[in-house]
Amino acid sequence: MTDTVKLPYQLLIFDWDGTLMDSTARIAQTLAQALADVKLPKRTVQERRDVIGLGLDEAMMQLCPRATEEQRKQLVERYRHHWLHPDAPVTLLFEGIAEALVTLQQQGYWLAIATGKSRSGLDRSLTECGLPKDLFVATRCADESRTKPNPQMLEEILEETGLKPKDAIMLGDSIYDLQMAKYGEMHSLGVLTGVHDEERLWQQEPLAVLDSVADFPDWLLRAG
Repeated sequence: MTDTVKLPYQLLIFDWDGTLMDSTARIAQTLAQALADVKLPKRTVQERRDVIGLGLDEAMMQLCPRATEEQRKQLVERYRHHWLHPDAPVTLLFEGIAEALVTLQQQGYWLAIATGKSRSGLDRSLTECGLPKDLFVATRCADESRTKPNPQMLEEILEETGLKPKDAIMLGDSIYDLQMAKYGEMHSLGVLTGVHDEERLWQQEPLAVLDSVADFPDWLLRAG
C-alpha cells in the first residue's frame, strides 16, 4: 500500500504579471504610451511600476489623481489599444515557470490565477505562453471582480473550488497581492521577480519571500 502524501495546501493561487510572466517593463512602457496619447504629465518608471498589480481603473487613478474621469477613461482605452495591438511584442513567462507549474499540478495541487489584468488581456497571455488549457482550475480578473487588494477575487475562487482560506496560499510580486491575501485571511508568499522589493513585501507578513515561483515546489516540500 502506498502512503498518501498530505499536501500543505490544496490550492495555489498566482498573480500573473511580474509573478509568472516577465511583463513589468512592457506594462510600464505601455503606461507611458497611454499617458503621452492623452497628453498627461509623464510619470517616472518607478511611479509606473508601482501601480502594476492594480486594476486599470485603480492604476490610472493612483497614477493621475488630478486627471478628470474622462481622461482616465481615455488612458484605459489607450493602454488597452497598445497592449492588445496585433503588432505588440509577445511577453514570455519567467524561466522555469512553465515546468514548475506542470510539476505542481502533477503533484496533485490545484492552480488558479488572481490578476489585475482584464479578461481579454489574460486570455491573450495564456494563448501566447502556450500553457496547457487545463492547468488552472479557476481564474479571476480585475474587470470581473473587485480589484486588489480587495479579497473578492480570492473569495470567488474559493467558492468555485469549494475550499476554505486555510486550504490555499497566494503568491505575488506586489504588496497588493499580499494585502489581498491578508484581507482574505489566507497565507501568502512574495516573489522578487516583479515590482516591489523585499522590504515592502515583508511588511505584508508573507510566510516567505522567494526569488522566483520556480523555487516554489522546493518550498512546498519543506513546508509539507
